[in-house]
Amino acid sequence: MQAKNKMGESGFDLSIVYSSEKYNYREVVDIIRAGTNNAPLIGASSTGEFNEENVETGSIAVGLLSSDDIMIFNAWASGIKQDHETAIRDIVAKLPSNVEGYPYLTAILHIDGLSGVGEEITLLASYLLGNEFKIVGGMAGDDFKMEKTFVFCDDDICTNALCICLLASKKPLFTGIKHGHIPLSKSLKMTRAQGNILYEINNRPAWEVWKDETAIAARKNGIDIEQLTDPGEIAQFFTKFILGLSTDKKDEYKIRWPVSINNDGSVNFACGIAQGAVFYIMDGSDLTGHITAPKEAAKMARRFAHNAGYEEYAGILVFDCGVRQLMLQDKFCESIEQIKKILPDVPILGWETYGEIRMESGQFSGFHNTTSVILLLPK
Repeated sequence: MQAKNKMGESGFDLSIVYSSEKYNYREVVDIIRAGTNNAPLIGASSTGEFNEENVETGSIAVGLLSSDDIMIFNAWASGIKQDHETAIRDIVAKLPSNVEGYPYLTAILHIDGLSGVGEEITLLASYLLGNEFKIVGGMAGDDFKMEKTFVFCDDDICTNALCICLLASKKPLFTGIKHGHIPLSKSLKMTRAQGNILYEINNRPAWEVWKDETAIAARKNGIDIEQLTDPGEIAQFFTKFILGLSTDKKDEYKIRWPVSINNDGSVNFACGIAQGAVFYIMDGSDLTGHITAPKEAAKMARRFAHNAGYEEYAGILVFDCGVRQLMLQDKFCESIEQIKKILPDVPILGWETYGEIRMESGQFSGFHNTTSVILLLPK
């Protein structure tokens, strides 16, 4: 109702919905569909929700879009854990490859956050959709219960699923991205990895290398690595000392979150990882960079918009990692406030995810962890 009141009597072209697992998703979607004359709907279960006025957990965030300059196309498929390639191909076959009079194409992806195939889906979606597409999105959450996550597409609510919303627009949309980690270790190599499990680094058990490379920095933060046995404490440790994949650009890294360790010293990740990849263990213990990450992502999107001749904005969609909430705790609100300093008086809809997506033309990887991604819509 709040979103409808802000929109006035405008028609609704798209509802975007993010909901805590505390709510009945079926009721949430049915109420919003009924209240918007069954306008197209996308969204996901989340692990935190916010807008320009409030930052909350255990809530529902709704954004409504009305535009003469954007056309909306939704499609979804299930079974991504078993065969994500077939699922993506089925979705892409339902979406137009071009829309006359609407030359700019942006795809919003919502993916089951526990599927373990976020990286693979992002890469394949980019290949099948084509380089002219911008891609943003996130992995669904469940308030860190790590049990089951859902994506929403029109009337459908599905786990083990992927939804793609195509925005075909007369004006370009703009994206930005930023994380707050800096390299801590020397350059390292994944010498044995399979799926989402890293077994060996430089031919040694992964956890042993992690402990060696972070011991001094961890002690400065009051952490004795040898005493870490509780899974919750280990997960919290990994939020500070995370993995940063090397990229083709100096001083730019793609973040991957290790979530737990196994008895053999291997490390489990939130997404698939590639044997042979070169990376650094990052230091995220200084919160300053994490607090300002959304601001820097907003500045990047605004700069792209300015360079294209746009100075007024209709809205901001934010995909922000739930792990950042764990790291920043009560400072997370301050982090979101940073966006408003760069883009004042622009409506914000945001949610906390289990993985963030941002891929522009010419990029070869677009899946991220512990990162802020911005989608900026010009007026």
